[in-house]
Amino acid sequence: MSSTGRRIRVIGHGRAGGAFSMALARRGWDVVAPLLRGDDLSAAAEGVDLLLITTQDDVIGEVAAAVRPVGTTVVAHASGSLGLAVLAGHPRRGAVHPLISIPTPEVGSERLVGGWFAVAGDPLVREVVVSLEGRDFEVADEDRALYHAAACIVSNHVVGLLGQVERVGAMAGVPLDAYLDLLRVTIDNVVELGPARALTGPAARGDLETIRRHLAALPLSEHEAYEAMLNAARRLVEEGGAM
Repeated sequence: MSSTGRRIRVIGHGRAGGAFSMALARRGWDVVAPLLRGDDLSAAAEGVDLLLITTQDDVIGEVAAAVRPVGTTVVAHASGSLGLAVLAGHPRRGAVHPLISIPTPEVGSERLVGGWFAVAGDPLVREVVVSLEGRDFEVADEDRALYHAAACIVSNHVVGLLGQVERVGAMAGVPLDAYLDLLRVTIDNVVELGPARALTGPAARGDLETIRRHLAALPLSEHEAYEAMLNAARRLVEEGGAM
């Protein structure tokens, strides 16, 4: 890959920081040595086109404030829930949040390529997306918490529900793999039809007797999650009928 002529420094060398560093280095960016939160950050923005902060959300403002502003350098963060105000004081600001799961830097660096990104601010952050052959959408500052909440629902909460599937299935002697095949088909249906039309099962057809049998069989400790998702499914039925 030929050089892009762009230099980037990352602050925070955890999973996200490592993933960005590896992916962009392979895409022709000059990735200089990363810095950590405890380092002297005052000159971090010097000599680079982009300074990307990938620390935990609750310290991004502190980290940005420790960096001396440089008029030609874009200071950006990779948070999904924060807007640009947290980077106040820097003349060129941006945000680029990858809508992917990053279990390790190595896996994350591969998933960044072709991924979706929520961007805001300086146009240079879109060069990052282009270099990674990704797709982007812009989220206003006031909507970023909503955007990130939806991301957590699909990434974190679904995993929590699959934990429930594993527990309940094990009570009946059924392995998780059997249910994962059903999950894959369900996702295909949602992709093709949308959530409302893809919904099947007792909630979709109003089968109260089956729902009662489910609740009678489930331990009380599993009722809360089941009933929460049952209500979500019923809401989807109601909204689908109103469309």
